[in-house]
Amino acid sequence: MYDLIGDIHGHAEPLKQLLDRLGYRERGGTWRHPRRQVIFLGDFIDRGPAQREVVQIARGMVEAGQALTVMGNHEFNAVAWASEDAQRSGAPLRPHSGKNRRQHQTYLEQVGEDSALHREHIAWFKTLPLYLDLDGLRVIHACWHPPSLDILASHLDERQCLLPGAWPVVTRKGSAAYDALETVLKGLEIPLPRGQVFHDKDGNPRQHIRTRWWQRERLTYRDLAMVPEEAIEQIPHDPVSEDVLPGYDGDKPLFVGHYWLTGTPEPLNRHIACLDYSIAAGHTHSGGEGKLCAYRWDGETTLNLRHFEWVGHGPASLTRQQSRNCDERPETASGRL
Repeated sequence: MYDLIGDIHGHAEPLKQLLDRLGYRERGGTWRHPRRQVIFLGDFIDRGPAQREVVQIARGMVEAGQALTVMGNHEFNAVAWASEDAQRSGAPLRPHSGKNRRQHQTYLEQVGEDSALHREHIAWFKTLPLYLDLDGLRVIHACWHPPSLDILASHLDERQCLLPGAWPVVTRKGSAAYDALETVLKGLEIPLPRGQVFHDKDGNPRQHIRTRWWQRERLTYRDLAMVPEEAIEQIPHDPVSEDVLPGYDGDKPLFVGHYWLTGTPEPLNRHIACLDYSIAAGHTHSGGEGKLCAYRWDGETTLNLRHFEWVGHGPASLTRQQSRNCDERPETASGRL
């Protein structure tokens, strides 16, 4: 059986606390459990204070057969940042713009840009599959979107890893493979109705919204939009055509990360759970503490609220049971990007 762990973002101490809570013990430099395996949902790096240690822990578990993993958008970006595009005179696959460097700077500082360890990390990141479709459950970093997975199929090997020759294609804006990769690693975007825009936190006009693609009811643009709170009133309440969203047949539970949820961990619906609860955010905008979250999957086809486990920052953080016992009504899970 599997213990699925959400986005870690360089927070090694909460990771070790969570592994300990789940019954894993460090032996011979590797965290192990006598009967269970971890599945990591990606985003090991960027933001946190101990990114080298997080990669060391996760990679050691994977290579020892104690864990599986999928690629997060931050590992994808790291490979693209460090890789040259032979089709563009040696330019990097991910532009070294000020914005991109700021997003990646803490990792580069901790690992040492272009060091032997950095190159070792990049080589390992390239081996991470985009998704897992296992007996009884599925795992992907952001969105299970069959049309996008179909587009990407010819760019993947038998382990669902990107082929060496695929990287220039999936990093080229405007290609179908680029859009498909963006969807599965960052979430589904849809265009607003003709003539409608909203302005992001920097005042830039936007004509597309990232969606709560798992939602099955109240399907208006505003209901589905994952935008900053101050922008939500700009999103129209017009109905969204049902064929715009991918749907999910629920034949297996699906686990995702990526969405920086807050509040008390709970399923998104009966068959889908997000395990990213903003550990990298510290104390969240909603007043709670960011959590590193796991789900203990024991073969069930319908997700069970009691199978969520989590830790916060430091020994004083709330455990799952302490949070359940709080007098306050649990927050409804909400998210941002």
